Amino acid sequence: MKWKTSDASFESMRMLQERYALDRVSARILAGRGITEKEEVKFFLEKDISFLHNPFLFEDMELFCDRITGAAEEGEKVIIFGDRDVDGITSTALMVTELRQMGLDVTWKVPLEDEPYGVTKQNIDDAVADGITLAVTVDCGISAVDEIEYARKKGLDFLVTDHHIASEVLPPAHAIINPKVEGCGYPFSGLAGVGVAAKCIWALRFARTDLYRERFLLLHAYPGNQTVVIEACVMENLLVTDRICEEVVPGILPQENSRLLRFLNCGLPVMVLDSATEMNQLKKAFPKAEINLVDLRPQFESLMPSVKGKSLFDLSTHSRFALYSQTHSELDTLTGLFCAFVRLKYPSLYRDYAKLTDLVAIGTVSDLMPMLDENRIFVKNGLKQMEEGSRISMLPFLGLQKLLGKKLSATDIGWQISPYMNASGRMGEPQTAVNMLLCETREEAYPYAARLIELNRDRKKLGEDLWDRLLPNAGKSYEQFGSKFVLVRDNSIPRGITGIFATRLQKYFNAPSLVMTQTKDGRCMGSMRSPKTFNCHDFLSRYADLFEDFGGHAFAGGFSISPDRADELCIRISEDVDWLDIPDEADEEVLEIDAVLGKDDLTPEIMGIAERFEPYGEMNNQIQFMIEGARIENMATMENQKDPGNAHARFTLSFGSFKWPCVFWSCGRRAGRDFYDGSIVDAVFRVGRNNYRNMESIQLTICDIKTRM
Repeated sequence: MKWKTSDASFESMRMLQERYALDRVSARILAGRGITEKEEVKFFLEKDISFLHNPFLFEDMELFCDRITGAAEEGEKVIIFGDRDVDGITSTALMVTELRQMGLDVTWKVPLEDEPYGVTKQNIDDAVADGITLAVTVDCGISAVDEIEYARKKGLDFLVTDHHIASEVLPPAHAIINPKVEGCGYPFSGLAGVGVAAKCIWALRFARTDLYRERFLLLHAYPGNQTVVIEACVMENLLVTDRICEEVVPGILPQENSRLLRFLNCGLPVMVLDSATEMNQLKKAFPKAEINLVDLRPQFESLMPSVKGKSLFDLSTHSRFALYSQTHSELDTLTGLFCAFVRLKYPSLYRDYAKLTDLVAIGTVSDLMPMLDENRIFVKNGLKQMEEGSRISMLPFLGLQKLLGKKLSATDIGWQISPYMNASGRMGEPQTAVNMLLCETREEAYPYAARLIELNRDRKKLGEDLWDRLLPNAGKSYEQFGSKFVLVRDNSIPRGITGIFATRLQKYFNAPSLVMTQTKDGRCMGSMRSPKTFNCHDFLSRYADLFEDFGGHAFAGGFSISPDRADELCIRISEDVDWLDIPDEADEEVLEIDAVLGKDDLTPEIMGIAERFEPYGEMNNQIQFMIEGARIENMATMENQKDPGNAHARFTLSFGSFKWPCVFWSCGRRAGRDFYDGSIVDAVFRVGRNNYRNMESIQLTICDIKTRM
């Protein structure tokens, strides 16, 4: 195994330490991972939901809100179309709950058993027959071009919220909210479907306030070098839509020539923090101008006591919003304060909104979305909500999983929550998970939670039985494709677990893997997974002419195809693979090291540094540290039940003033050969908390060891 320490320039490290008051190790990690821009750093250092992007950055968000609020006013019937996976299940539950709270008559539909993904013409016919006039998709819909055109002709409006890759032709929906649609206006494309749904919910709540679509000016004026500097911006839906800064030399510029005065005289209210102070500066710049100011201080101080008695300059020195702004001006502080004030004034936008982040966290982690940007804030807050037990419908399930009262991590979602919700969809019962999340009491939710446990047990048994039977055929396919590709076609595979099989085959063979089956109604369905050196969605796009429907992400995709074209697909893939560029991953595994720790660095405070970078996940791997010259003490081995000949090792590493309990998984073939009791070693490790008999301690999980000669 090759060890590689990440590159980090001294200048970047020093900048991060000084600008954000970071310790040396944290600055080293950020710089080594290339996280130096303000917008990137923000999401690693902040957790408050105020730092989430504004949903009205989506070009179609006002159209979305207006159509929903119009439906509520007119008493229309609405249907939510979701997907059967965890992302689709959580998205469906969130959107149904929100629209029902708005008073809408809402039904929902997720694909059951072998039903196809997404929206079908049969779904549309059924909805129209039920008198439904508006459909909202969550975690699906972006590829339903023909279906939504069919719906439009039947008088059924569609609002599409999705996060899958869009084709060149978009569906003729009333509004499309998808961060992967080119030109959508949104700055982060990595949201899960449930993240997109959460964005829509915030916007819907804001649309019911008296500030929706209201435009106004924020202004700040201050003395310069014998000048007056005046900054102003236009805000709408809490977004800065226009901005101006003018430095005025009193008595020099005729008022009629001032761009700023024309900006201010646009008929919008002009709001400031301290009207007397601001008017004093404005009179110096424009003695004859009449500008009416609205003083925000009384309102701010009523909800934000920390503002009391402080000038905008004072507040700017402590403003987290200004810290990450590009201009770092006092006007940025004022806009941040105004947005914070609005969120506190309307609890549905802040305190109550935080309560739905538990489902956003579950869907985001389950769908393997990048743990970057605002996904980090969603997941941090969602984990906190689950720890606090804020969602009654989740309590029975968390109790059965022994997660109540425990400090949770993204790993807990990935291992103890996602597989069980996913099992409901894979075993043809996604409605079980949706129904559980929609329950209003523990008693009502418990049977659904127990059923999820049962479904996951059945799914695991079914998967193991099929794996043992189908692995030999997969191996033959791998050889036939020259160790480049795996294709398994077997009609005994249940539709719901083709994705699990494709994932397992991809990991086993380290090659793009495609699994196909035939459903009870005669349709062929397929799932594909690929390593990160190969774009799954682009590959499937080559065969779009054969598919009835297909979609997905860069490394995961799915499709439906008629049986009479499935043979042609297999033939074309076999013809293409020989010349397709499918890069091999490096033969030798590379162990990435974030920071080399000295004896003064490896102290109990290292746990806080490691936790600063949580949640871990896609594109944000767990921090890996290295120490040099540590001594192994008290080494012992433990049985490895999965691989009896390759035991685990426990020992203590003595380094500096501390001794650290360590575990080195599946290293039995090396223990006593490559290292032993008393060895002086260099070690790469991760830091974690170990809970044993209700006692918590810091433990090092060893990634690799090299003995010093």
